[in-house]
Amino acid sequence: MEFHGINKLTLLDYPEHLACTLFTGHCNLRCPFCHNASLVLCPENEPEIDTNEILRFLEKRAGTLEGVCVTGGEPTLQPDLLAFLRQCKDLGYLVKLDTNGTRPEIINKAINDRLVDYIAMDIKNCPARYAETAGLSSVRFSAFEESVRLIQNSGLPYEFRTTVVRNFHTKEDLLAIGEWLKGSSTYALQAFENSGSLIGTGLSGYSAKELRAFQDLLTPYFDRVLLRGTD
Repeated sequence: MEFHGINKLTLLDYPEHLACTLFTGHCNLRCPFCHNASLVLCPENEPEIDTNEILRFLEKRAGTLEGVCVTGGEPTLQPDLLAFLRQCKDLGYLVKLDTNGTRPEIINKAINDRLVDYIAMDIKNCPARYAETAGLSSVRFSAFEESVRLIQNSGLPYEFRTTVVRNFHTKEDLLAIGEWLKGSSTYALQAFENSGSLIGTGLSGYSAKELRAFQDLLTPYFDRVLLRGTD
């Protein structure tokens, strides 16, 4: 595994569990609002944490920490991801996987082999604006559709989530997302914040009041709609 960061304690990244978060490098999307630009564009310039060091930390904290969140970058690009998740499970951890959904075959394998306990998939935008929002000229949208289907039918706790950016998301776009994902258990609207390490420029977010209005608009489509980053 190629790790470039660790948050040794989080109460936020894994709902209802005390966890750590591990950051992998590389991504196959180029979302202008990505707040981990260095992990996406030039991970080779970032300090790397040896996998054995990560495992030693997890062994030491077993019984104290409950979960491990694997995020990125895009973790499913890592060739030894599934083997690492199995090591986490063998240590007794719950595993949360964050993914952009571009590799449904890896998601399927992780689900079938019981290597994940919670999945969070980023939904970049409605189908018509997916490539634009992902910073690419085109995308294989069927991969996102397949990942959504696999996650919805997994029997696992899951969430779909969208970072809402004024430059890319209108009320109509969000309604189209609602129609696409209708019936899903949890959908989260995440406030955009400029981390200072973005891929794009000139971006802005919505106010907390505007995001609450979007939450009300989307509530009929999901079991629950969450807001994040508005406090």
